Amino acid sequence: MLPQSPPEPLNVQGRTRRVGAEIEFAGLPPQQTGELVRNLFGGELKLVSPHRLRVEATRWGDFVIELDTQYAHPDARLLEALPRHDTEWERQRHQMRLDFHNKTRELIGDVVTGLVPTEIVCPPVPWNELAELDALFAALHAHGAKGTDASLLYGFGLHLNPEAASLEPEAILRHFRAFLLMAAWLRKEIDIDITREVLPHANPFPKHYALKVLDPDYAPDLDTLIADYISFNPTRNRELDLYPLFAHLCPDYPDELFRNNLIKPRPTYHYRLPNAQLSQRGWGAVVEWNRWVAVERLAADRKELDGRASRYVNLHTQSLMTRMVGRLRNWIKEVRSPS
Repeated sequence: MLPQSPPEPLNVQGRTRRVGAEIEFAGLPPQQTGELVRNLFGGELKLVSPHRLRVEATRWGDFVIELDTQYAHPDARLLEALPRHDTEWERQRHQMRLDFHNKTRELIGDVVTGLVPTEIVCPPVPWNELAELDALFAALHAHGAKGTDASLLYGFGLHLNPEAASLEPEAILRHFRAFLLMAAWLRKEIDIDITREVLPHANPFPKHYALKVLDPDYAPDLDTLIADYISFNPTRNRELDLYPLFAHLCPDYPDELFRNNLIKPRPTYHYRLPNAQLSQRGWGAVVEWNRWVAVERLAADRKELDGRASRYVNLHTQSLMTRMVGRLRNWIKEVRSPS
């Protein structure tokens, strides 16, 4: 399968848009995973900390492989902190604190290995080269990595980070509206795993917020778009997380969520919905990218987008009785129509 071209294949600099990918899985610890990545894509394997590795200088950039829990890794803020006083005794105390912290995090990682997933954070890949990245997903499965469908306990996902073709508020709003209109279709196409439905990591947007965004009269500037998003979504756990994009556009925005070190500012849409279907033949980043492209095509068709948004708002603001009558009429039409 080949990646489909989006309506806008180039970024704001006129270069081929790139797509980041993050995948979670069980059954293969970070060290073996790092070696697998290096064997596939070259580069140099570097140990960052006991449960975090980096494969540097591949053709696309650096891969990061780690246990997917912050408690297995040293806290960067503590590592970067300075001794409280410039004395020999304080420097020794500071070093003792660092050594204790590092050893504690290493032991936590040792204990939870096999209980929490391994994660690969891939470097941004040009969208037209995603088929080459798919070799990684096939190799993971061949080496014993287990995806979402391997156990009811696994809620693993594949996150895509498509680079935005435009950073204008109007373009962001169009893509967001297109996603809201297609979210139900995407969930059906992906066949979201029951465990991932129960877990909060990729929750749908609240219906009252979707109605606000899809209202034809909603035309916010960037600050208003961000403020409304924060008000209705004080969490990263949405099927399309816009915090990385907003943090890139407004790094000094006065909200505590923007200080969260788990939010990585980048000019991308953080799409969190897909399962990690490692055991499904032919599955990979290309499959999920092509589904995302359907969202971008709707965003590019302004007439269709506006029409669907208006119909959505009209439908979901009708009274319950009106909706029930409409469904009854549709059912009667289906029954009477010739087979």
